[in-house]
Amino acid sequence: MTHGMAPSRRTVLKLSAAAAMAACLPSVRVLAEGERRHGLSVFGDLRYGPEFSAFDYVNADAPKGGRIVFTAPSWAYNQNPQTFNSFNSFILKGDAPPRMELCFDTLMVRALDEPDAMYGLVAESVEILDGGNTYVFHLRGEARFHDGSPLTAEDVAFSLMTLKEMGHPQIQQTIAELASAEAPDPSRVVVRFSGKQSRQLPLIVAALPILSKSYYTTYDFAQSTLTPPLSSGPYRVGKYEVGRYVEYVRVEDWWGKDLPVARGQSNFDVIRLEFFRDSQVAFEAFKKGAITFQEEFSSKRWATEYTFPALDEKRVIRTEFPDNRPSGAQGWFFNTRRDKFSDPRVRQALGLAFDFEWSNASLFYGLYTRTNSFFENSAMMAMGEPDAAELALLEPYRDNLLPDVFGPAIMAPTSDGSGQDRTLLRKANQLLMEAGCTRDGNILRLPDGKAFEIEFLSNSPAFERITLPYIRNLERLGIKASFRLVDPSQFQSRLNDFDFDICGRRYALEATLGESIRQFWGSKSAATPGSSNLAGISHPAIDALIEKAIFAPTREDMTVAARALDRCLRAGYYWVPQWYKPVHTVAMWDVFGMPAEPPAYEFPVETTWWFDEAKAAVIGKSGG
Repeated sequence: MTHGMAPSRRTVLKLSAAAAMAACLPSVRVLAEGERRHGLSVFGDLRYGPEFSAFDYVNADAPKGGRIVFTAPSWAYNQNPQTFNSFNSFILKGDAPPRMELCFDTLMVRALDEPDAMYGLVAESVEILDGGNTYVFHLRGEARFHDGSPLTAEDVAFSLMTLKEMGHPQIQQTIAELASAEAPDPSRVVVRFSGKQSRQLPLIVAALPILSKSYYTTYDFAQSTLTPPLSSGPYRVGKYEVGRYVEYVRVEDWWGKDLPVARGQSNFDVIRLEFFRDSQVAFEAFKKGAITFQEEFSSKRWATEYTFPALDEKRVIRTEFPDNRPSGAQGWFFNTRRDKFSDPRVRQALGLAFDFEWSNASLFYGLYTRTNSFFENSAMMAMGEPDAAELALLEPYRDNLLPDVFGPAIMAPTSDGSGQDRTLLRKANQLLMEAGCTRDGNILRLPDGKAFEIEFLSNSPAFERITLPYIRNLERLGIKASFRLVDPSQFQSRLNDFDFDICGRRYALEATLGESIRQFWGSKSAATPGSSNLAGISHPAIDALIEKAIFAPTREDMTVAARALDRCLRAGYYWVPQWYKPVHTVAMWDVFGMPAEPPAYEFPVETTWWFDEAKAAVIGKSGG
């Protein structure tokens, strides 16, 4: 899932504690092959038994009603947080609004207080056969689409094979080892895998959207469309205006509303997403009450602009919620498909020119911590020298890896905070010369004689003030750098086609690694338009370590493989790591109720909070 690119979310100790807690969770007995089970997890542990009534992190008696209005803090696939022109969210073509997934049911749903466990929604139970290569999902007979037609095994089988053949590249590549999906009768789906799949792939498949076979026999799934699709989830598309807003309306008679996996959730009558090209304009709308929930990603706004009357009158609340998830990778990514970024010494030099300490003090009000790892804020982050277990994974590839992989894990440079640390700039210049660059007066030339020019591609004007000081330091090295602001559709199109020099992005990772990490760092994804491998990382050792992490037999083995992988990625200098904070900074109009504690592995505001009529009455705000 991609998150809002803005001054973002370390606390290895926190995540380590969460991981330790997860390891102590109660588990169900080991089931024999073919025995029906109510839940799945990668390593077999489940917190909830077959008779659970609701997830612990929800208020099972939460009231229904009211609305929440916000701008999207996260999105996936072809979704665009700044505009939309299609309601087909699961293909590459077009720009879909975030949260279309609320409209679609899935076979199973995640328990957000466990690293990866899933429990049945459309699927009442599941059997595992053939040594884990075949999964038989037994469906609930009451499952229905919004037009009242039954949701059957044929719809599920059709959905899985359609997504495999025509879905967004991020879906297609992730489920490549899905061999077939068949419906021997209306209530059973038989899903077969190739034998090369990871333990997580069946869970990924169980979380894919279920499409209506009948509907997509009439409509072409491969085309973008502004006709809201027939779906079966707790919400459906309501009112909308293209590029401005979309409302998801709660389906009052949703067939699954009383199931344990749904109880206490989907409480808002209306979930409304607003779209703005400029985040400052969105903030003005929040101040006026047109937006009621704001996850703030601008440190400048958080520190200086929350001074309006509604805040002083306590009609608006400002608070923080812990974020114990792996914070993932946020940074400026180099497009190594372009020759000028092919040498890791050049990439390292460019990273030395970014003065985080000055930026944090002068631009971010000291709110952020420097990101170092692709697994920041998690136990998977490499620290210090590699231990024996990591070395055992790395040694077979020593001849193909940079020596830095086998030393202390690469850390982002620490500057003197002046904004133009001469020591770091001299080191950068030395690396550029070693890479074959030359100087022509004040112009730095690449080894082929061309002037070194760089364009930072962005869709957010807010990032210009952050990027310009970095650009000035690059100019001190003789590099001509520029900031290019493009509209949201063009930005996404250029990322899909890898048509950029450097772009900023944040990618969040799950607590359990699976096939999706091939999308971030795998060689095949480097050549696949629309993939998340923006840097174009293509390295056999990295590919091998990705597979080690995906196919790890235990969580401990997965963590070791992730640390080894992290060392290789960091030593390749594929990015300029940016920043994060281990909390969600949130401002909201005081109209919401929420469970006492958010779950450890997600921040599910839209699905677990509710509209509080009494609070709204106190501040004179309607829920309509």
